[in-house]
Amino acid sequence: MKSGRKRSQYFHPPSVETFMNENKLLERIMVNPKIFGGKPIIRGRRLAVEHVLGMLAAGDNPETILKGYPWLETEDIQACLVYARRMVSHERVEPLLVGTGA
Repeated sequence: MKSGRKRSQYFHPPSVETFMNENKLLERIMVNPKIFGGKPIIRGRRLAVEHVLGMLAAGDNPETILKGYPWLETEDIQACLVYARRMVSHERVEPLLVGTGA
């Protein structure tokens, strides 16, 4: 790293306590085949995790989202972020190597 800092100064693996808290948050995320075709939703309501993530990605802050959905709680938004992180942590991207044969 250019700054001279070791990787461990930036990355800290989640503690057991963090992992347990994340699992508690994930209890808020549910799947119901009758709602949005089985996409992950928040606490059984008709609000998909992907919708909350889309609002955050578009630049909405949590306070704005909470105002738009009075029943929503801060922990629901945190649960969406934990869910997304866990989903992408299982992904692996392989580079496509294309030959430049003559």
